[in-house]
Amino acid sequence: MEANVYKTDGSISGKLELPKVFNLEYRDDLVRRAVLSEQSMRYQPQGHYVLAGMQTTAVYVGKYEGYRRGRHMGQAIRPRQKLGGGAQGDVRRIPSAVKGKRAHPHMVEKKLKELINRKEYLKALESAIAGSAGQQAIERHVISEKYMKLPIVVEDGIEKISKTKELYKILSALGVGDDMKRSHKPRKEDGLRRSSKARHFRKSALIIVKEKAPVLMAGSNIPGVEVSALPDLTVEKLAPGGKPRLSIWSKGAIEGLEKELEKRR
Repeated sequence: MEANVYKTDGSISGKLELPKVFNLEYRDDLVRRAVLSEQSMRYQPQGHYVLAGMQTTAVYVGKYEGYRRGRHMGQAIRPRQKLGGGAQGDVRRIPSAVKGKRAHPHMVEKKLKELINRKEYLKALESAIAGSAGQQAIERHVISEKYMKLPIVVEDGIEKISKTKELYKILSALGVGDDMKRSHKPRKEDGLRRSSKARHFRKSALIIVKEKAPVLMAGSNIPGVEVSALPDLTVEKLAPGGKPRLSIWSKGAIEGLEKELEKRR
């Protein structure tokens, strides 16, 4: 399987033999499971104070024993505050009471991480790479017909781009300009005030380079565009939400892909 290698102006400079990983079958189930596992690693444990709602004088004395029991007083028999003179106080300690303990509090001991086997994750990563060059990636993005044959491979000169406007011109020349424009308008989600003010940008192209380079900073200023070095490549970057994404590879990244996958095994 071959792919065209494009110059930064969008013209074809030659052909490149693609690694065998691009010929694999796309496994939606594996990719979704790997994405879930990666997302779970970012969860923050929550917990409540163990004695919350319990630091009170209220006590349950039993149904028939002791005074303050509340029997024949027209009051429910519940743990009540001890007030002076034997008076009945407010109900405390139980979940249904005002200022009582919470019924099912968050526990810091809860297992939040969704673990996945290493071999299974590597299989998902290979599948996501294959999916980024398949029909699923084309359906989610707006690409010029000239560049519909995926993956899009660019000469290594793209890695040295340090200015955002230069990178924007290159991506427009590669037929991704309309897709980037769709990501410029942020989307706001309804809900709580703290989350409704957050702006969410639609995912556009993912640029994959061989190693850390100036283009990482240049791409961070374009809404929806993400740049990743080959060693930092993850399933979630290739398929956010479990759906394949349009990927633009540098020539050096394609040539070093098999070596990187072998290193992770």
